[in-house]
Amino acid sequence: RVLFRSKCILSTHTKNALIQIGDNCGFSGVTIGAFEKIVIGNNVLCGANTVITDFDWHSSRYPSEAKPVIIHDNVWLGLNTVILKGVEIGQNSIIGASSLVVKSIPANVIAAGNPCKVIKYITDNGE
Repeated sequence: RVLFRSKCILSTHTKNALIQIGDNCGFSGVTIGAFEKIVIGNNVLCGANTVITDFDWHSSRYPSEAKPVIIHDNVWLGLNTVILKGVEIGQNSIIGASSLVVKSIPANVIAAGNPCKVIKYITDNGE
């Protein structure tokens, strides 16, 4: 179910955790949870129900290492996308709807799937 009017949830789970969001970003029902660090650049659009997290959420019972998430400028995340710990998404990239991003994605690409992978490179003329 797509909830375009649902609330966004931003949560930090340690005293020194950081969530940094750049200018002109758009969110709709997004959940962002940081144990260490999540940095979102300028002009990033996050579709409904997107989840961005730098840890596994079950850390108290099954300890695991948090790893920062970096999303560079001009990225578009399709609805229902999940970005997991340690991922970096390069500038100008588009992540398709319902993608599970478990590895870093380079700049200037269209990527999608479970697991998310590059499906097309974006050239200077937009093709």
